[in-house]
This record gives sequence, structure tokens and C-alpha cells, in this order.
Amino acid sequence: MPDHDQSLWLKTCREHVESHPLTDDLTVDLAVIGGGYTGCSAALTAARSGASVCLLEAQDIGHGGSGRNVGLVNAGLWLPPADIRARLGDEAGDRLIALLATAPAEVFDLIEQNGIDCAPVRNGTLNLAHSALGLRDLQKRHGQLSATGAPVELLSAPQAGRRTGSAAFHGALFDPRAGTIQPLGYVRGLARAAAGAGAQIISHCPVETMQFDRGIWTLKTQQGTVRAKSVIQATNAYHQGLTASSPDYVPIYYFQFATSPLPEEIRAGILPGGEGCWDTGLIMTSFRLDTEGRLVIGAMGDLGHAGRSVHRAWIRRKLAELYPQLAAQPLTEGWHGRIAMTLDHIPKITQIGPSALSVHGYSGRGIAPGTVFGRLMAESLLQNDLSKLPVPVASEYRENWTGLRRAYFEAGATLMHLVKTRF
Repeated sequence: MPDHDQSLWLKTCREHVESHPLTDDLTVDLAVIGGGYTGCSAALTAARSGASVCLLEAQDIGHGGSGRNVGLVNAGLWLPPADIRARLGDEAGDRLIALLATAPAEVFDLIEQNGIDCAPVRNGTLNLAHSALGLRDLQKRHGQLSATGAPVELLSAPQAGRRTGSAAFHGALFDPRAGTIQPLGYVRGLARAAAGAGAQIISHCPVETMQFDRGIWTLKTQQGTVRAKSVIQATNAYHQGLTASSPDYVPIYYFQFATSPLPEEIRAGILPGGEGCWDTGLIMTSFRLDTEGRLVIGAMGDLGHAGRSVHRAWIRRKLAELYPQLAAQPLTEGWHGRIAMTLDHIPKITQIGPSALSVHGYSGRGIAPGTVFGRLMAESLLQNDLSKLPVPVASEYRENWTGLRRAYFEAGATLMHLVKTRF
């Protein structure tokens, strides 16, 4: 396995889910393709409703972005409320804003109800202004979010400094609804809970073809066949095969590095409140502590190509810029994951056939929205009521120049990191 697949979360995950091979043909009410947040949430919802459900994952549960992300459980999308309404219309926009405002609470409730061992810390998150321009953006977001009833707080530069332990920021937007988790532990805990409710969890079993005939979907794998009344395809940025239902998106890579556990005298002055953070930079930086005191810091970039050394050198410089006391701290694990980015940064649900839905495009906000989308997609199919979906369903979704745009983002991230490392 490449070293950029060896994440800290894989090393420290304490959740385990039993997966059984597909040894015979199955017939179920709902088949779920993809073992990330959306798929596992859908499987749990369906199983608890009394439906028969089978989840098929091509790798291990949480192999994709669900097991590789930063672990920030945020409310809402990247977009401020006005932009969401502009793209969806006022009625659909307000509904999505309201649904995702309570999404972190849904995540933390599921963790508590199911005893999921994923180090939950519900102390909020900080969106940090990297410049005066970034602060103006946060001021706009604060006004719009406050108007929706969100309990967000705009912090001054000194307040942000006290919260982070860093003098690098012009201010911050604090959201007390949010928090951090061990992201792989959460998705595996969801899968364990789904299995406990009766769902069949089958990993290392990629779906090769799916076909609808006379009211039944037939999903064929090398291990066997699953027949289902309804299907949810929740593969997001880790879609493989199934070219007829391949979603359109720009695959963006996001990498992270972790320090060793910090000495207590250093750790005490960094994020003393336990918030997770990201900044307003065009090439965003995120950072947080895990429960053992490692600082996890990341940014946009692919560690699987020639830019790896550039990204690593930049992260060392960024770490020292934020926290000079960490300049000599070694970086241990380095890993990356893929994000499915849509042009308007709003997740897409498409109807890929009768009683079959596909979702993708969380654009880096997968934990809480994925949990909510999975639940509502399962409910809508089992109750034959598409009005329950969090966004309007589309018959298809297309984007142009996705490969070119992916290359543009990666080249831009690598160039910016190279320039900032050298100058």
C-alpha cells in the first residue's frame, strides 16, 4: 500500500465492523453501494426501519474520503446562506440550510446512541481569517448565518490568538454547533451499528454492473448477485466501474501530515479549547489536535505525484509560521484523500433509474451532510416519497472539463506551495 494511504486515522482507529463475503445471491429491499458516511447512514436508517438492506463496499469500510478527511463536523456547506439560496431558490435553499444547521447534532447523537469510539469533541470549530480580506469574508458570513439563527460568534484577532495559540490570524468565526471526531472511527461505528440492526455489510466486493428489469435491480459482483427493490449509489469521489452511472465532478486531492504527540508543555498552549480549524486562504489550510496531542495539519494537494516533496516542505514552513515552537517537531504520517467538487459546491442527487438514487459532490463537507443525506435518501426510497430528499432530485448532472480543472487545481496548489516555501 502506498505510504500516502497510511493515514493517522487508520493507525489509531479503535472501531471494527464485521464484514462477511457475499457467498450466495441475495434479495433485499435496499442495496447500498459505498461504505462511507452516506452509505452507512442509509444502511443504518433502513435496517432500523425494518427493511432488509445490503451494503456493498469495493474496499474496506471508510477506505475513501470518509476515512481520510480532517474530522471536522461542521454545520452547513462551504457556501454562505445567500449563495445557497441563489443556487437552489429560497424555498429549497432555506430547507437545506435548516437541515444542515442541525446536522452536527445528528452526528454527535448517533455517536452517543451507538457508543461509537471516535474521540468526539464537541467544542466548536474556528474559521480563521488569514488576511484582512479573509476577515471581511467572515464578517459577511457572520451576518448571513446570524440571520438564520445560527449561534456563531465573530472573534477579533486577539481573541482568535487566544483560542488558537497563534498570532497568525486577523480574526475568526466560531461555530459552537460543530466539533471534531476521529473520522474513520465514526464511519466504521456507523457500519457496526447498521450491522447490529440487521444490515448485511459486505466489503471488498465492487459492483460491476447494475440493471433494472420488471421492478427489480440486479447488482452483479464477482462474489455473487444482489437483487433489490431500491438502490443508493454513494460512491462520491471513489467511484469505480459502473460507467453508466459515473457522476461528474472535479476530483480534488487534500493531504494531511501529523506530528508525534506533543509534549504537554507545548500542547497546553495550542488550541486549548479543542476546536478544529481551517482558514480563509485560497489554498486552504486546516489544523487540529487529536486526543493524544498530535497536531494534524493539511492543505490541498496530491501526495501521489511529483509534488509530494513540495507539499511536505510547505507544510513544514506553515507549521513553523503558525507555531514557531513546533518548527523542530517531526512529521510522521502523511496521507491524502479525494474530494468530489461540484461547480457550484452543492451536493447532487440524481435519479439513475426507477427507485435508484446517486449522490455526490459534498465538496469537502462530507461528515455531517453525508450523514443527513444518507438518512433522508433511505427514507425517501423506502417510503416512495422523493419530497423528503434534502435537495431537489435531478434526472442527470453533467460538468465540463473536469479533468482539466482537476489538473488546474493541483498545479495551482503545487505552485503556490513551491513559491511560499522558497520566498
